[in-house]
Amino acid sequence: MANLSVKKGDNVMVIAGKDKGKVGKVLKVDSSTGRLYVEGVNMVTKSKKPRNAQDKGGLIKQEGTIDASNVMHVCPSCSEVVRVKHELKEVDGKTKSVRVCAKCGASLDEKKTSAKRAARKASKKKSEKSKKED
Repeated sequence: MANLSVKKGDNVMVIAGKDKGKVGKVLKVDSSTGRLYVEGVNMVTKSKKPRNAQDKGGLIKQEGTIDASNVMHVCPSCSEVVRVKHELKEVDGKTKSVRVCAKCGASLDEKKTSAKRAARKASKKKSEKSKKED
């Protein structure tokens, strides 16, 4: 199987199949089969049997796999569906292959920090500064 340009955490849009046009976040990638799980796409229903008195049985809806060729990246900077280019860049004195948006040239491999994590870091720095001043 060829290398996939999709990684866990990427935002993708489905371009073929019954869920065409849906946008979701990649939950899991199976590189050996070339399939991936996308949030809210290809929902399948499984029946679960209760194994003991405390367990609940019933129908469970969960994401099924979708082929990697049926999705395209959504660029975080230009918010469009784009193809992925691979460029060689110098990072910490080493040459690395970086995924790049083919339209705007923005990097798709940047570390995505959540708002909560950024707020926590800011509050930590603030508390450390106040401790040093005391």
